[in-house]
This record gives sequence, structure tokens and C-alpha cells, in this order.
Amino acid sequence: MAAACVRTLGRISRCSVPSQTRRTGNFSVQVQLFRGPSRSYGTGDAGFRSRIFSAAPLRGGSRILPCAFFLGAGLGLYQTVKLSFQRQLAAQDSNAPRRELKLTLYQYKTCPFCSKVRAFLDYYGLPYEIVEVNPVMRQEIKWSQYRKVPILMVDGTQLNDSSVIISALKTYLFSTEKTIPEIITYYPELKSKNEKGKEVTEYCNKYWLMLTEAESGKLYLEKDSRKEEMKWRQWADDWLVHLISPNVYRTPREALASFHYIVHEGKFSSFEGFFAKYLGAAAMFLISKRLKRRHNLQDDVRQDLYAAVDDWMSAIGKKRPFMGGEKPNLADLAVYGVLRVMEGLQAFDDMMENTKVERWYRRVEEAAQRHSRRT
Repeated sequence: MAAACVRTLGRISRCSVPSQTRRTGNFSVQVQLFRGPSRSYGTGDAGFRSRIFSAAPLRGGSRILPCAFFLGAGLGLYQTVKLSFQRQLAAQDSNAPRRELKLTLYQYKTCPFCSKVRAFLDYYGLPYEIVEVNPVMRQEIKWSQYRKVPILMVDGTQLNDSSVIISALKTYLFSTEKTIPEIITYYPELKSKNEKGKEVTEYCNKYWLMLTEAESGKLYLEKDSRKEEMKWRQWADDWLVHLISPNVYRTPREALASFHYIVHEGKFSSFEGFFAKYLGAAAMFLISKRLKRRHNLQDDVRQDLYAAVDDWMSAIGKKRPFMGGEKPNLADLAVYGVLRVMEGLQAFDDMMENTKVERWYRRVEEAAQRHSRRT
């Protein structure tokens, strides 16, 4: 919303001054090994065996056939042991670390969806380059038909939508066989029109990790932990993220402070920055009022933010440091990424003071920073 507002204001500034079918739902992707028609390499039926042993002995005595039989059995045993050894080596190779991916993230720094992706990449220690996109001209992504951020380029393959990016990369990290181009086919695009007639794009299965049953069992050790993770990842996208704008643009003063931060951290020309800061702050203050009505928020939108954060902390409970247990899971990283964009603003300070989220937040922050390898 803020980016769209900034793009409009940027235009004003330039005029003002010279210048495979997959199932959805509750399922786990099964990877099956399909074999061709089987063939038995035995010694044949009883009649065949009797004919061999009843055949006339060859010159040299009756010891040739038994020797040949035991020689064949020995060779068969050798081949069996050899095949077993090769399979063990293949299994060891599949558990070996996979080569590093070349990752480039196109983003707005203050976008909560982009922040989610950065939190994931940082926590898993994936090295990546950042390309800050100008929200007015968006020249940095003019090569893409997809005109939103985040966009993540992975070895030349384009990934869109923050939740798809996270699910696809997590699948790649935990799967022993799948490639990124293969994984991305599990998240097909669905285009439709919203109530205003505008075309929108949604992605199927975007909260699912495409793992085999065995891989899922290793990752999700507790009963229902997978459903819990998916539920709260979706909650972060469908509810929590919509509380950010009404809170950071709650008053004219907060709106101005928010746009000062956006201009400082973003990629703007001097003219764009000037108009974005002052006209953008005024516009977003008015837009935040409309967002409050759209999402049925209270007059004091802080109360909705506090309630959402309290719901999150109640879901984690007192017996575990993260929703993922001893380590953050994808829901932890998503919620942390969304809340992080308010840092340095009054809404963030108020949230820390009036909820119990701070200790959890600092734990996730420390875990993400410990592994960060961004460039």
C-alpha cells in the first residue's frame, strides 16, 4: 500500500520539477520409485532343475555341474553384496551438504513480506545479495512480468510470493532429491479477479513443504506440529500484516516518522524522497483510516496489535522458547519478520512495553543474526 502511494507521488514529483496435477489440502507428497516389469532370475521350476541334474555328465566326471552351480551362487552373492554397498554409498552421498545456491533478493526494505524472506535466509545461513527496488520507477525489476516484491532469483529461477519462496527453499534444504525448478512446479499460479475487477494472483499449496512421509517425520517430531506451523504462517499473512499500516500511520506525527524511515532506508531520488516523505505521510494517514474500517479494527488500533501479539504468545505457551520448540520454525520466522519492520517506530516501542513478546522476539533475532550471511 505504501509502495503504491509512493509510486503515485513519484509521478507527481516528476511533473512538478524539471527532470503435474497436485492434490491440495491435508496431504503429504509421496515420492515413489517406479520400477518396470519384474523378472525373476532363479533356476526355473522343479522340472527344469531335475533336467539339469539328471543330464548326462560331461567329460571330466560328474563334478562339473555342482561346481558350476556353486560358482553361479557365489557370483550372485557377490553381486548382491556389491549392490547393497553401492546403495549405502548413495545414501551417504544424499545426506552430504548440497552446494550453495546463488540467491538474489529484490525487495523494499520496509516491506513486511520482504522482511519475512530475509529472516528465513538469515536464520538458515544462506548467502544472498540484496537489490533494493525503487518503489516509484521499479527499474530494477523491469525485466520481470511479476511487478511485486519480494522476488528471489535462485540460480536463474525466479520465485515469487514470500510464503512460496520460504516453502520452496525449506523443501530444497530438507529434501535429498528435488531441485528448485522441480519444487516450484508444486506451487502453481492461480489468476482471478477480486471484488473490484482487478486481476490478482494466488499460489496453491504455499504453506506446504513438499516432502516425503519419511522426511516429514524427521522434521515434524511432535503431533500436529505441521498443522500448527501452517496455521500461524497463514495467520501472519492474513491478519498480522494488516495491522502494520494502521499502527505505523496512526497519527499524522507517526505517519511522518514512518515515511522518514521509509525514505531513509529505501531507494529514492532527492525529488522522490521529498514528495514521498511529506505527501506520502499525509496520504497514508488517510489511507490507514480506510484500512481500519476494511479490517474492522478498533478506534485505538494499538489494542488490535496487542491482542494479536498476545494470541501469538499464548499459542507458544510458557514451556517452549519458540513455537518450533527449541528452535524457531517457519511460523516463528514469519511473525518475527512481519513485526521487525516496525523497529525504530513508536508502534514497536508500544508493543514491546504493553505485551510479553520481547523475550521471544529477542531470541529469534539472536538466532537469525547468528547465521546471517547477507551481502
